[in-house]
Amino acid sequence: MVDRELRAAWSALRRDEPVSHGMARASELVTESEVALLSRALLEWGGPARCSDRLAAGMGFADEQDLLRQCQRLRNALAQDAPLGAADWARALLATEIVFVSDLAGSGVEWRTTTGRDDETTIRTLRVIQRKLARIVSPYYGKVPSE
Repeated sequence: MVDRELRAAWSALRRDEPVSHGMARASELVTESEVALLSRALLEWGGPARCSDRLAAGMGFADEQDLLRQCQRLRNALAQDAPLGAADWARALLATEIVFVSDLAGSGVEWRTTTGRDDETTIRTLRVIQRKLARIVSPYYGKVPSE
């Protein structure tokens, strides 16, 4: 299933479809299982993950407290299939990437213990999400996601 979704996402990128700078609902971009991964990763910031104010700012949040508030807002938006702008999609993706991989700031080696998700499936799903979101988050490559 993941391989088929990955091929479809890669194919869409190669077609050079226009970048969307507007609002997009999760259901327009990713599957339910991909939404579940993003939501669970955002929840990690309120649990085992340890974020400094500087890291939060680098991810596009004002500080650690803003990260926690915004992760809850993003989780609610994903759950309600509410439209999110490109900066929010970029923040959600970057926060997911860091919390999954980093053992210094995120869940890291404890990911499986705290989420119940194994690393192999998570990275395959995350790669699919990255490819699916590439067009919408592309304005933020190498930049801090902000409005």
